[in-house]
Amino acid sequence: MEKKKNEAKKLNVKERKHKIKQEQKEERHRYKEALKKERRYGTNARIGWEKLDNTAHVFPVIAGEDMTNVYRIFVILKEEVDKDILQCALNLVLPKFAGFNVRLRQGVFWYYFEENGKPAPKVREEGTYPCRYIVQNQNRSYLFRVSYFKCRINLEVFHALTDGMGGINFLKELTYQYLRIAHPKLCGICGNQLSVDTSLNREDSFLKNYKKSHAKEYKTQKAYLLKGERLKKGEFGVIHGIMGVNALKQAVRRYGVSINEYLTGAFVYSIYTEYLHKMTGNPPIRAAVPVNLRPFFGSVTTKNFFVMVSAEFLPEKDSYTFSETLEIVRKSLRSQITKEHLENLFSYNVSNEKNIVARAVPLFFKNLAIRYVYTKAALANTTTVTNIGNISVAEHYEPYIQMFGAFLAMSKGQPLKGTICSYGDRLMFTFSSVLADTSVQKGFFRQLAEDGLDVTIESNGVYYE
Repeated sequence: MEKKKNEAKKLNVKERKHKIKQEQKEERHRYKEALKKERRYGTNARIGWEKLDNTAHVFPVIAGEDMTNVYRIFVILKEEVDKDILQCALNLVLPKFAGFNVRLRQGVFWYYFEENGKPAPKVREEGTYPCRYIVQNQNRSYLFRVSYFKCRINLEVFHALTDGMGGINFLKELTYQYLRIAHPKLCGICGNQLSVDTSLNREDSFLKNYKKSHAKEYKTQKAYLLKGERLKKGEFGVIHGIMGVNALKQAVRRYGVSINEYLTGAFVYSIYTEYLHKMTGNPPIRAAVPVNLRPFFGSVTTKNFFVMVSAEFLPEKDSYTFSETLEIVRKSLRSQITKEHLENLFSYNVSNEKNIVARAVPLFFKNLAIRYVYTKAALANTTTVTNIGNISVAEHYEPYIQMFGAFLAMSKGQPLKGTICSYGDRLMFTFSSVLADTSVQKGFFRQLAEDGLDVTIESNGVYYE
C-alpha cells in the first residue's frame, strides 16, 4: 500500500513538472507574439530602451567588487524550496516585469537600460557570501540574481534597477508564482495573474515631482567613521535580531518615538558607547536613513524613488543616557522628514541632471564628477539604517510564508549597516558588516534587552569561532 502511495506521489510530481514545462512554452510563445505586436504598433508595455532615474545614475559609476551596490531581500517559506519550481516561477514572472527584463548599456552621455530578452538567469543554491558584485556581461546580462537555501528565497538587486520597494514588488510576485506551482490548489483560488497590488509602473517620479532652482541641502561635512580589523577579503557578516512587534511598540511608546526612530537611536547609541566610549566627539555620528518618497507624492513607480536624510548625534558633554541620545535622534529625523524638505533634496539633484551644459558633457567626465560628489556625500555618514517597512501578502499565501528580511552591501566609509523589515507580528533588524569586531551589534541588542525585548539572534556563521 505504501509503495503504491509513493509511486502515485512520483507520478503526480512528474505530471506537475510536465505541466509546468507546457505553461513555460505557452508563456514564451505569448511573450514573443506580444513583442512582435508591440514593435509593430509601438505600445509601451515593454521597453526597447529606457533612461535611468536620477538616483540610479550614480550606481554604475561607483560599483565594483569592493562596493557592489547590491542589496538582498529574502522570504522564508514554511517548506524547503524546490530549485526546479523556483526556476519555473522565475521564467514565468520575469517577462511580465519590463523593469527587471533589462541590461545596462553605456552611451556617449549617460548609461541607459536596454531590453534584455535573454532567458531568465539561472536559479542557484546559495554557496557564496551575499551581495556580491553583479558583473554586467555575466548572469545573462541581468541586474539581479535569484538563489535559495533550505526554506529561503533570495533576491539580490543592483540598486540602479530599483530600490527596496521595487525589489519587494518583484519578490512577492515571484513567491506567489512559486507557491501556485508548488500548490496547484492556489491557482484555482487566486488565478495565475499578477496580484492587483503589484505595480508595473516605470514612471521617473523624480522628474515628475521636482521643483526648479533649489539649493543643496545634503550634509557634506565628514562624519565619525568606523574603523578596525576587517573580515578576510570576500567575507561578509550578517546578524539578524528577530523580535515581536507588539513588545517593540510597547517599548517605543515609553520613549515617545516611532519604531524607526527607536532602532536608529539604539544603533547610534551603541556606536557612541562601544566606539567613542561615551566621550565627547567631533565629527558627529551620523546615520543615513533612506526615505521612501512614494507615500508623499502618490507614486507607485518601480524605479528608484527615495532620498537620504541623516540622524545626527554630536556628543558635546561628558556622558549621554540612551534616552537623551534617542531624543536627539528623534528631533534630527522629524525636522527633516517633511514633504517640503524631501522635495528640496531631490529637486537639487534633478536640476543638476537637467542642466543643459551638464547634459552635453561626455559620460567619461560626468563619471569623474559623480565619483567626487559621491565620495564627499558617503563620508558624511557613519552608517546607513534602512527601513523596508511592514510587508504584507495576499491572504491566501500567508499560511506558506514565515518571514521576510533584507540587508545592504557595504559602501565607501560605511563597513557596518542596519536594515529593518517586518512581517506579521515579527520584526527583523539585520546588521551587515565587513568588520571583525561585533561590539556595536552586541551593544545594540543589549539595549533592546534592557528595554524588555526578547530578541532571537541568528547569523550566517562568519563570526563563529
